[in-house]
Amino acid sequence: MTARSTRRSFAAKSGQSRLAAIGAIAVAGSLLLSGCGDQTKEKAEDSGDSGRESAAAAPLADKLPKAVRDKGEIKVGSDIAYAPVEFKDDSGKTVGIDPDIAAAIGKQLGVDFVFENGTFDTLITGLRSKRYDLAMSAMTDTKDRQNGVDGDTGKKVGEGVDFVDYFNAGVSIYTPKGKTQNIKGWDDLCGKKIVVQRGTVSHDLAKAQAKECPSGKKLAIEPYDNDQQAQTRLRSGGADAGSSDFPVAAYAVKTSGGGKDFELVGDQVEAAPYGIAVAKGNDELRDAVQAGLDAIIKNGEYDKIIAKWGVEAGAVKEAVVNGGK
Repeated sequence: MTARSTRRSFAAKSGQSRLAAIGAIAVAGSLLLSGCGDQTKEKAEDSGDSGRESAAAAPLADKLPKAVRDKGEIKVGSDIAYAPVEFKDDSGKTVGIDPDIAAAIGKQLGVDFVFENGTFDTLITGLRSKRYDLAMSAMTDTKDRQNGVDGDTGKKVGEGVDFVDYFNAGVSIYTPKGKTQNIKGWDDLCGKKIVVQRGTVSHDLAKAQAKECPSGKKLAIEPYDNDQQAQTRLRSGGADAGSSDFPVAAYAVKTSGGGKDFELVGDQVEAAPYGIAVAKGNDELRDAVQAGLDAIIKNGEYDKIIAKWGVEAGAVKEAVVNGGK
């Protein structure tokens, strides 16, 4: 279900070594994947409690822009189909790592974080048009995104965004279970077909690999609007492999078909930070979110959330702005 995969631009691998796996992440297996509608709007909640606290009870409320504080909510653009980062549970509630972290930050700031569903590759555009106040969707913090540069063409396409980094993850490849076809890494995909989510780092990696495949062994790439669609295609036998951020790939391997549909192959690559995206020039909101994240890291709420989802290996120790490369 941006690299949401770790979602970041990828330099041609020639002459470069790939990053090693960032560590095994035990992904919670008690929740089921489910689909989502394009118009979903839902307030982030933590353990059944509202993310919004009164201004008097919220220690960092005065850090928010007055207009946001008065409105009482922050609109968050997100592709809510990327378990376990953000997805719908059996009751239709938006759950996952991102909603839980957002709700905890919301308590510090005294506002609700309201998640609005959209396709991943339109989230930054939504920030520019002010449809969203933030984008939080396993989006990888990259210099290209910070500077508003298209990763494929190198051309300027917008003002860019700032990121408040809150998690680290790498990208993984998975195949139908028992049908790895000796795929152990990206070089082994030449002559095969891979499914990915459009606009993600997995998509970038696949395009970079396709350029390096020898004549007669073309890598076919099928991009989809969300990761669930890509998984469905692979599950039906329509491709040889899929790629997603490691937490997402591992969750799919553990839960799809009761663990009988897929298996991970090879190591993670391109470990990088996920960031909460804020439009350039919205410094007051960016700094308030950074302060809220730092607060929950220091008071232990962040670690509890990370442990709840079994992704401790990706935890950060402080809230960094624009730490991506």
